[in-house]
Amino acid sequence: MSELTTITPKFQVHIPVSVRKKIGLKKHGRAIIKAEDRKIIIEPVDEKKGILSLAGKFKVKKPIPAEKIRDYIDYSWGKR
Repeated sequence: MSELTTITPKFQVHIPVSVRKKIGLKKHGRAIIKAEDRKIIIEPVDEKKGILSLAGKFKVKKPIPAEKIRDYIDYSWGKR
């Protein structure tokens, strides 16, 4: 599939609707761009693979209650 597009003076590129539909791109966001053999390859990034996707994955053996967290903080490093 080939589509004609424009590169702006700031090197921004519009991805035509037909191409977005073909690769399943449904919303704006981040992408990986590669250059191989005089070709540009753009791959959408699966946002679920970011660091925030790790939230809740790890269990704490002995959790600290929120109201007692200040008891565990070492404040001595800031005193001179």
